[in-house]
This record gives sequence, C-alpha cells and structure tokens, in this order.
Amino acid sequence: MKPAAFYGLVTVLAVALDQWIKVLVEANLVMHEKVDLLPFLALYRTYNTGIAFSMFSSVGDTGLIALTAVVVAFVTYLAIKTTPAQIISRFGFALIVGGALGNLIDRTVYGHVIDYILFHTPVWSFAIFNLADAFISVGAALVVLDEFLAWRRGRGEPKAADE
Repeated sequence: MKPAAFYGLVTVLAVALDQWIKVLVEANLVMHEKVDLLPFLALYRTYNTGIAFSMFSSVGDTGLIALTAVVVAFVTYLAIKTTPAQIISRFGFALIVGGALGNLIDRTVYGHVIDYILFHTPVWSFAIFNLADAFISVGAALVVLDEFLAWRRGRGEPKAADE
C-alpha cells in the first residue's frame, strides 16, 4: 500500500469510528445525565457549539465550519510537506485531519459537536470531549514527539565546519 493511501485510510477510519460512536451516543445516552464507568471517567452527552473547550462559540456555525476547513487544509499541506522518514508525524497529521473532519461533519449536519467523555474527580472535572478531540490531541502530540526526536537526533551529529 502506498504511504498516501495508508494515511488516507487512517483518516477515513478515524472519521468512521468517531461518527459511529456519536450515533451510538445519540441513540443511547440521555442528554446531560452522567453514566459512571470508573471513579474518574463517565459518559455525559452534551453539545458543544464552539471548538476546543467551547472557544469561539460566538463565531457561529458558518465561521467555525470555514475555520475548520482552513485548519484541515493547512494540516494537510503540512502533512504533504513531510518526508517519508517522518512516519510518526504523518500518522499524527492523519489523526488530526480525521478528528477535525469528524467534528466538521457534526457541525455541518447538526449545528453542534456531540461530546460525551468526562474525566472527573469529586471536586474537579475536565472539559467534556469526544473521540475526534482525542484523535486531534494524540495526533498533535505525535507531531510534537516526532519533531522532538528529530531535534534530539540532530543534536548528536557533529556540526559542519562552515556552520
């Protein structure tokens, strides 16, 4: 399989898994009712009209759809510019694009993003998010990791005399 086809498949699978789980959430979870899974993890169906922690919710659907499309185009451009050796970054970019497209589908179809994962303690809770958000976060971490590893490898190489 060609690398572009593989990373395209990763993106498509991320979108498909995200959308499938959101269909299950919509069909089976009562809105704003916490379902504890572990002492620190619950399912909690809610809607997000913004992006990342409800930021930019005042921009409106059209603005957020346009912003997401620009981000997807930019991340795709960055992915295309990577070298074949940047496997971790390419995988990360595929996850970022898959997550962004999953949330873009929600925003376009429903006018909001479906969130359902809640990390919490008795006195604190993290923002409610979804699998697409997790793909974006993990993808970004992979890109940063790959850059860090490349930097570390570069530090071990002797510098040329003209530098």
